[in-house]
Order: sequence, then structure tokens, then C-alpha cells
Amino acid sequence: MADQNAPNSHLRLEWVYGYRGHQCRNNLYYTAAKEIVYFVAGVGVVYSPREHRQKFYLGHQDDIISLALHPEQVLVATGQVGKEPYICVWDSYTVQTISILKDVHTHGIACLAFDLDGQRLVSVGLDSKNTICVWDWRRGKMLSMAPGHTDRIFDISWDLYQPNKLVSCGVKHIKFWSLCGNSLTPKRGVFGKTGDLQTILCLACARDEVTHSGALNGDIYVWKGINLIRTIQGAHAAGIFSMNACEEGFATGGRDGCVRLWDLNFKPITVIDLRETDQGYKGLSVRSVCWRGDHILVGTQDSEIFEIVVHERNKPFLIMQGHCEGELWALAVHPTKPLAMTGSDDRSVRIWSLIDHALIARCNMEEPIRCAAVSTDGIHLALGMKDGSFTVLRVRDMTEVVHIKDRKEAIHELKYSPDGTFLAAGSNDSSVDIYGVVQRYKKVGECVGSLSFITHMDWSSDSKYLQTNDGSGKRLFYKMPSGKEVTNKEELKGIQWASWTCVYGLEVNGIWPKYSDINDINSVDGNFNGQVLVTADDYGIVKLFRYPCLRKGAKFKKYLGHSAHVTNVRWSHDHQWVVSIGGADHSVFQWKFIPERKLKDAIHIAPQESLVDSNSDESDSDQSDVPELDSEIEQETQITYRRQVYKEDLPQLKEQCKEKRKSAASKRRERAPGNSIRLHFVHGYRGYDCRSNLFYTQTGEIVYHVAAVGVVYNRQQNTQRFYLGHDDDILCLAIHPLKDYVATGQVGRDSSIHIWDTETIKPLSVLKGYHQYGVCAVDFSADGKRLASVGIDDNHTVVLWDWKKGEKLSAVRGSKDKIFVVKINPYMPDKLITAGIKHMKFWRRAGGGLIGRKGCIGAMGRTDTMMCAVYGWTEEMAFSGTSTGDVCIWRDLFLIKTIKAHDGPVFSMHALEKGFVTGGKDGVVALWDDTFERCLKTYAIKRTALAPGSKGLLLEDNPSIRAISLGHGHILVGTKNGEILEVDKSGPITLLVQGHMEGEVWGLATHPHLPICATVSDDKTLRIWDLSPSHCMLAVRKLKKGGRCCCFSPDGKALAVGLNDGSFLMVNADTLEDLVSFHHRKDVISEIRFSPGSGKYLAVASCDSFVDIYNVMSSKRVGICKGASSYITHMDWDIRGKLLQVNTGAKEQLFFEAPRGKRQTIPSLEVEKIGWASWTSVLGSCCEGIWPIIGEVTDVTASCLTSDSKVLATGDDFGFVKLFRFPAKGKFGKFKRYVAHSTHVTNVRWTHEDSLLVTVGGADTSLMLWTYEMEGHRESRQCDSEESDLDSEEDGGYDSDVTRENEINYTIKALSTNIRPMFGIKPHLQQKEPSLDER
Repeated sequence: MADQNAPNSHLRLEWVYGYRGHQCRNNLYYTAAKEIVYFVAGVGVVYSPREHRQKFYLGHQDDIISLALHPEQVLVATGQVGKEPYICVWDSYTVQTISILKDVHTHGIACLAFDLDGQRLVSVGLDSKNTICVWDWRRGKMLSMAPGHTDRIFDISWDLYQPNKLVSCGVKHIKFWSLCGNSLTPKRGVFGKTGDLQTILCLACARDEVTHSGALNGDIYVWKGINLIRTIQGAHAAGIFSMNACEEGFATGGRDGCVRLWDLNFKPITVIDLRETDQGYKGLSVRSVCWRGDHILVGTQDSEIFEIVVHERNKPFLIMQGHCEGELWALAVHPTKPLAMTGSDDRSVRIWSLIDHALIARCNMEEPIRCAAVSTDGIHLALGMKDGSFTVLRVRDMTEVVHIKDRKEAIHELKYSPDGTFLAAGSNDSSVDIYGVVQRYKKVGECVGSLSFITHMDWSSDSKYLQTNDGSGKRLFYKMPSGKEVTNKEELKGIQWASWTCVYGLEVNGIWPKYSDINDINSVDGNFNGQVLVTADDYGIVKLFRYPCLRKGAKFKKYLGHSAHVTNVRWSHDHQWVVSIGGADHSVFQWKFIPERKLKDAIHIAPQESLVDSNSDESDSDQSDVPELDSEIEQETQITYRRQVYKEDLPQLKEQCKEKRKSAASKRRERAPGNSIRLHFVHGYRGYDCRSNLFYTQTGEIVYHVAAVGVVYNRQQNTQRFYLGHDDDILCLAIHPLKDYVATGQVGRDSSIHIWDTETIKPLSVLKGYHQYGVCAVDFSADGKRLASVGIDDNHTVVLWDWKKGEKLSAVRGSKDKIFVVKINPYMPDKLITAGIKHMKFWRRAGGGLIGRKGCIGAMGRTDTMMCAVYGWTEEMAFSGTSTGDVCIWRDLFLIKTIKAHDGPVFSMHALEKGFVTGGKDGVVALWDDTFERCLKTYAIKRTALAPGSKGLLLEDNPSIRAISLGHGHILVGTKNGEILEVDKSGPITLLVQGHMEGEVWGLATHPHLPICATVSDDKTLRIWDLSPSHCMLAVRKLKKGGRCCCFSPDGKALAVGLNDGSFLMVNADTLEDLVSFHHRKDVISEIRFSPGSGKYLAVASCDSFVDIYNVMSSKRVGICKGASSYITHMDWDIRGKLLQVNTGAKEQLFFEAPRGKRQTIPSLEVEKIGWASWTSVLGSCCEGIWPIIGEVTDVTASCLTSDSKVLATGDDFGFVKLFRFPAKGKFGKFKRYVAHSTHVTNVRWTHEDSLLVTVGGADTSLMLWTYEMEGHRESRQCDSEESDLDSEEDGGYDSDVTRENEINYTIKALSTNIRPMFGIKPHLQQKEPSLDER
């Protein structure tokens, strides 16, 4: 069974044959090192004619179409096509990326030019407006942008003699631009009478505002300012494609195949007609010229590059050739020599030497060529044509042996048999013809099993069988030479194949992705000795697999360079090279094969950096040897954080409900209540899906987050202060190096990061606009000026910010899988690391982009899932904690060793001055020395170590540790169970904060006469909390099932708890020990209530739409309330304990008589008169006003009335806590609203004397206490309430002038036609009355 991971061998690009001359101009230059820079397909090429050597820039992922050379002639800018095209600025000497410019253009980048001192770069897009952009390219920042023209722009140039001036030209226009501030303003060139309005193809600027330009008709137009002053007619016989300025003057190149040199005043010096030279041919067309000293470089339409030495101008030197326009499909390799043969739709067949990297023979045929094959002895070359014929040539001198036409449709595949006696020709007529080689290619057989065109063929080693693939995905076998189809499985079993170029078959199953049925793989070639297989596909990718690869979705290594589809790929005869050819880019790539044994010597060679990973991330096969994902990490990766509706959608939703608003605004509505609440204390810490989110501040307070609240906790006074600027779940927190500011990132459609001060609790900066759905990791740089953040969008975008200015510096797609952490290098703020699922990447900033390289594991195994990472004591050392409990030590991007640190994942690590501290799922905190050689000390988090001053109880020993931080002589630890602990270095542990664990919290009850409350949650715990200033958890009890409701008895001695399996218990309120339990229902118990007074009855409501009434003393069920059509949501008793009010999920308000449960119908006027013991209902006329305008999207989940019946508090699905006056009659009542919970608020309760409001959040697991403040007791506070949904007109918010101004429509003069006819004389034309002085 072949190994499932990618092969250990590797391909390295060694040579590219070709030059992109078609549809491109001005793309060929000398660099300062006298090398030649140009591009072909998606590769930037730097060619050294002296050493006959090529270097490659592989930073693009699609066709490059434009190139500019920096004035210092070392840096190159290239632009590509694509949906989100970008510009790379790179160094032609090291071929490394310097800067990436992105996120502005669409479709492609047509032209580029540097300004005189090389600080700025201008680019032109291929979008419909041909947008022009000016960049500060080193910073990756756009300085200015303007629509270029309605039609194509062909060339753009800075005026090298006037700062801030540019010229662009194109289809029937030339424009002169000036850049002032950040605005680009154009003036169109005036052709006037001097010349015809022409398409201008190229330009060059000269002194004194003079611009020379080359026109489509071969004339040169000379401009002064914006006016055409003269034309040089007939400079070329046809369009002038390229113009190049140098110290000596100008060079122009045209479609007529001539290069002309002009002096600085544009007087002609000389003409070189390339068509007349030795290498010339009819139809040669020049696309690019570069004149430097006595050398001239010329690039042609047909992919040739000539070098001309001026004094031997009739002997141009041909330094590069390639196929011309038209698709390139035919490829064959010589059986005994290092030669490759290619044939194309340009009708030429070419033979390339793989050793000399040169074209050694070329011959033109009558027809476009679609396939090629070389006979086994290397004497004959067969070429299959598009018209259904094939030609056989002698390789030696390219003379024709035979030309045969038996088919009408293209011959797509040719193969000689291994013994050299037969040639098989597969055509698009879906048949294969067999020809006898020695009988002068007489037809001896035919295979007709296929129903579709033939795509691939292979012979067996003994030449007795042929296998074919066809367009319908069928694989068939034939007996040779007769062509009889073989279907007998036994007969097929023993066949050895001489070659493997088929895409279907068991041996190559693995080249296909797991769940795809598309045939986008064009070619395959197996290397039996090296046990590898190379494939070529429609996405421009060459892949290397193990051979055989049997299981679908095998691992591979991938190589980019070709831009569009790669049509064919073959191993050279000795398997030293792979040759691949591109269809539309018609280039030939030669890759060096580096087998495993060589790789070991090459480990010190840094991997070729590219913006796209060379290894396959996508190809995860069902691997047997992958360590299982830890259950906790698995759970976490499945959380999506997507919301049906985000808070940002509220204004739009309200807009949609306009009609409702109008009707509401016309009615007189109640005012919002005068009293208010203020957040006082929060029980909870978000540990279940976040890590490293807990720190000491400068002043020794503790900062962390839960729900939508940033909390600053003072452990001496046991008080909290809150940052309430977020409106949804905070997912990450980082602290500034000075420990005074923190950054927090939240969930949201366009999610924001807030940087705020922990002393003043005021926001300093809010960053948004780049992360969709949420921000999952943030980190400050060591100087505190920069911030890195990672989003939870599908690409896990990584953004680097200058946070004070609020500007994005760089961004990049991080990874398809989740990223858990980002860290900026403390020594070099331009470098950072990200770590996540099977992911460890080292990034460096390049202008507006970031370039990432995967960590190199070498022979040490595979990338594990990384949960945390830190930088070490030097800039190149980094450490990461894995999901299997190891700590990986990295130098640069190489893994140098791993150390076993914990059982189970290492969730958090922290670098100290000397050494490190780590924490893991095993509940152990470990201190290490500075090389991770020795573990100095470990602390186990155990209940027995809990110090007396703790604010609660540990639920279990060794809870999973998610955050660690050091300071003030202590270790601060955050656990998955929502606890924050302070570990003294000598061992005792103090529990400071705790909340519920993961799972929704719904059950909440306040005690009838003490300041305590009870909560019960899906985390299967029942907890009692002290609401007095000591703010701690008094007791906890584990339950066998999660629970959704609880209630104290009127005397406060018993506590009833409803569980999710349909059972409920009564427990002693002090000890939490069972008193009694029942199990009568199958569905969740949704609400449970003691009758008032003596608490004689207990009403138990369940989701199967019944309410059971029990007699508490006799523990018997005495009544059942039937008649609800949906699950029960809320329930209240009247004061006498005789009547139950019930709300259901179908929005029914029902009444039942206790204890029998008989249903009653009570008119709504009467309902108000009844004295209710409690009001937690959300239906009925008394609380009609609590439903928001957008009631369809959101539910009001809970309500609770104060004991004086004046104020109703509600909680809803949006995470809002609201206060209304009671009764809230009439729709859309006014309210005060408070944001602190993140998603739905599941329950709200007032304490017995109304001093506090207690609320619980569903998924945010937090319990929040709010102090109730009477009217008049209002200090100014940073976040009080926002007022109601409708700030309606009756508030008298506008005076009449303001109202009028608000309703004015401003029409833009230029766009509006004059509507009123005009009469009379305009004032300035009227006869003036002479004034007194004038008389």
C-alpha cells in the first residue's frame, strides 16, 4: 500500500522556453547587472546571457501582463490578470518579493511605470473604467486613484522632467495628468489640425513639456503641453508598439519588423530591419525594444528575444525562442537523448535540447499540430494534426517520411509500441488506428470500443495490448495489432504497462480529488523507478504524486508557473527532468527532478518563496496515521460564530418595517421609565473557545472578557469595571507591552477591533472594514505601534494595522483552516507567525501584502495542529505548542526539535525574561528554562490547593488550562470551565472569578428574602451565587442532565430544578441535597414555579405542552393543564395561588385553574385586574409594547416585573436587556436598553427588594448583576442606555427650521435640466438705476 503522504522528492524549475510577446508591449529590459528581465506565463524571468542561466520570480498566481523597471534597474514591478489581481515589486537579483500592492484593481493590470526617483508607481487596471492608481509602493499604500478612460489604455509614463505629471495613451486618446495632493486630474490631448485622431500605442517624455508618442498608423506624434505640435510621418510602416528612452535618445519598434533609433531631438539615427537579417522572416513584428549603450533588446510577437549590437546591426543574436500564438498541445521526449519535441497550433514543430537549454531544430507544417510521438529507436517523429492527418518526419533532418489522412477529426494522441513495430493513432472520431511502421505505415488494425474522443493511450511492455482513455471517462483495453476489445478480467491482470500516461485506472485514482467528477487533468506521466507520478491540469498546476496512488484525494506537491491550463507533461528519457507545456501561455517549462536522497543535502537551501503554497493543503486523504483531533479542539473548530442576524443589520431591518413605524409614531406611547440599571458585576470568563485572553494590567488589576464585555477586575476590592463598546461576543484579547491598553476583537458582519485604556475604560481606536464574521486573534508589536489580527472568514485573513491611525498596512489570506494565534516578532515588527490547524507559517510584510512560508519540518514528520506560539529570546527563535502536547522549537522557519510538555494539547504559553510557562489540557502549569531543556516546576490545579480567600469552588481537579499570564509574583490561569485562578509561586491557588462552562444557561431564580440566586445550565450544574458584595459562588452541584429552569420555594428552604430529560428535582436550598424527584415527561422541563404563600403547589411546565401541578407536601401530581398547542415558555401564579397564567411557543396566553388544571377564558381587561404574584410573561395587552418593531426576527425571551409593578425588565434574542414602564400598552413601547450579553438573554429576574436585576446569557454562559437606580440618581456614565427603537416626532426633537432643512432635496445642478421656463432679465443684465453719487 503506497504511503498516503506527499512524495519526498521535489521538482525545481530550471528553464522556461518562451517570452510573452502577444498582447503585451514594453516588457523586456536590461537590469543593472546586465541581465535581461521579462516574463512568460505566470513567471518573471531574469536571464543572464553571460552565464546562460535563468532565475525565476514565482510570486504571481496567474498570467503576468505588465512589467516596469525601477530607475535604479534592480527592482522590477509586475502586474497580473485575475479576479483580484495584484502587483508585485521584486528584486531581480535575489528574486524575492519586496512589496505587494493589492485590493484595488479588478480584471488585471495593464500598465505599470515608476517615477523618476522610484518612490512611486503608477498602475492601470483592465476594469471598465481603466482605473489609474498611484502607489507609495514600499508601504503598499495607494496614494491616489482615478478612472483612466472609457476605452483601453496601452501605455502610461511619468514625466521625468516635471514632478507629479503623468501621460497616458490608448484607443483614440492621449491624456496628460497632474497629481495634486491625492487627486489625479486629466486633460485630453488636443490633436487639432496637425494630425488625425489616432489610437496611440506608446509614449516617451522629453524635456520642456515635450512628449513623443507612437501611433497606430506608424507616425510619431510630438506634443508640447497638451497640444500636438508636429508629426513625423511614416516613421514606421505600421503601428509603433514600443518606444524606449535612454541617455542617447529614443528607440522605437513597430509592426513592420523595424527598430529605429532617434537622437534626443527625435532626428533619425538609423534603421534596423529585422525581417531582412539572417534570423528574420516575413511577418516579424516588434513588441518591445530596450536600448542601452551599444546593445538593443528586441522582443517579437512570436515569442523571440533578439539582442542587437549596434555596429553589427545586420547580425542580431537570437537569445530566446518559443511557440507563437495558438494553443500548444503536442509534446514528446526522445527515447535516448535529452531532447524534447513540441508542436503547436502555430504549425511549427520544434526540438529543444534539455542540456543546452536551446532550440536546435524547427520545421513548419501545413496544419496545426495536436500531438507527437518519437519512435523507440529515436529515428522517426510522428505528428498528429488538427485535420485528422498525421505526418512522420526523420528526426535527423526533419524530412517527411509519410503523410497519411484516414480521419476527419483531430488526432489527439500518438504512441509507438515498445518494440517499434506499430504506431497507434487516437483521434477525436473516437477510434484508434494501428499502423505498421516497417510497412511504410500501412494501416493494420482499428479499435472501435469508445463512444467519445480518445484522450490517452498506453502500450503494454510486450506490445500485445493497448489501453485507452476517452472523453467520457472510460478506460478500455485492446489486443494488438488486431484491435479486438479485451474484457476478460483475468487476461488483464498480468499486463505490465510500458508507460503510464492515462488519467483513469486504479494506479492513478489518487490524482483525482475525493468528491469531484470533473475531468480537468489533461496529462499524466509515471516515473516507475522514482515511484512518482506527475500530472498537469486546467488550473495551471503541475503536481507530483507518489506512484502508484490508489486512494482518491492523495497528497501531492504542487508547482505554479503556468498560468492557464497545462496541456501535457512528460519525464525526460532518464527521469532527470520533467517537461510541461502550457496551452494558452504556449510556453515550455523544464523542471529538475530532485529525488529523496538529494533532498537531504539540500535541506539548507531555503525553499523558493511563493505566495502560493507548494504543498497541497487541500489534499487531505483519509489518512490512517493522522493523530486524532483532540475532542476539545474538534468542538472548537466546529463553532461557526455566524449569526442569522447581526446587530449591524438592525437599522436596515427597522427601515423595512417603516409602515409599522408610521402607525406607531402616530399613537401616543408611554415614555421610557425614569429609573435605570447599571452593570455592576459579571460572573463568567470565556475560556471554552478562547486562549491567552487574560492579563495583569500595569496597576495589578486583571483584564479579561466574557460575552460582549471587557472586564477589568480589582482583586483587592473584588470589584469590576466594564468596557461596553462591543455589541457581540468578544473572541480575543491582547495587551499592549506597557500593560495599559488592550485590544479586543468581536463577532460581527463587519467585525471590529477596539483598543481601549484599562484605566479610563475609554476607547482609543476602533478598527473595522477588513474582517468578516469575527476576529479570533490579535497581537500588539513590541513597540506597541502595530497590531496584527486574524479573521474567522473562510480565508482567515491576517491584517497588520497601524492602530493609532486606524490604517491597514498589509493583509493576506491566512489559511483555509482555522488560525488560533498570531504573534508579531518582538525584534522585527515586519515579521509575524500564525499558528492553527495543521498550520505554522512565518510571514514577512511586503508593502500591502504579507508573504508566508510554511514551517519546514524536514524529515521530522508532519505539521501538527498548533494551539499557541511565542517568540523566544532572539529574532529567529519561535516556539509553538501542539495539539498532541509537544512544544516545537523553530529557528527561522525550520523545526529544530520537539519536546514533550503536556498530556493532551498545549493551549497557552507565555515567554518570560528567563524561560517560559506553558499550560495544557492536563490541568498542569509548567515553568521551563529558556531553552525548554528543563522543566523547573509544575503546578497542578487541584481542589485541595484552593486557598481560603477563594471566590468560589473548583468544579473538578486539573481543569483544561486555556490562558496563562505572569505578573505581580503570581501566575494567572484561565480554565475551560470559566474559572480564573491566581497561583502563588509557593503553591496555594486562589479562585477569583468563575461562571458556567460551555452550554446555554437558562435557569435563573432569585431567593425570596436573601441576596442570593440560583442558576442551572446545560453544563449539568446547579449553582448558588452570593449577590452581596462578596460576589462569589456559594455552592455547586453536578446534575445527571442539563437543566433549563429553577425556582426557590416561598420560604427559601427548597429549590426546584427542571431538567432536560423531562424530570425535575427538589433539593435543599442550603446543601443542594435531593429532597424528591419525579420523571413524568419526555421533553425538556421549561419552567417551574411554586405557588405563592405557603408554596403548597408546584407547577411544572414542559416542552411537550403540558403543565403538571404537584402537591408539595404529599409529593403527588394533582392536576394537568392541557390545551396548549406548543411548548410552554413562561408561567405565573396569581397572589391567591388559584390561577396560572401560561405563555406558549405559539404565542398563546392561556389561563388554568389550580390545582386541577381546568382551562379558563379570561377577557384581557380582567387579566389586568387580577393580582399576580409575579409577572414573567411576555404576552397579553399589559406587555404588548415590549415586542420590537422587528419582532419577526427576534423573540423576547424573558421578562420580570419589579415588586412595585412599575418597571418591566425584558431580555431578548439580540442580547439586549430593556426596561419598560408597566403596563406596556400599545405597540412598540419606549424603553432604555443595555448591551452586555452577546447573543440571546435567556432570563431576567429582580432580587426580592428590587435592588439588583440579575440576567443570564444563553451561549455566553455569563451571569450579570445590574444595580437598579432610581430617577435622579444618574451620574454621567460612558455607556448608559440607548433610547428606544423609534425616536419619534412627538418628542419635539426638531424645531421648524431644522425640520425644513431636513426635508430639502439637494439636486446636483450639472445633472438636473432646467425645469422652469425663465422670464424677465437676469439681475446682472438689468439696467442699473444710477446711484446718488453717480447722478
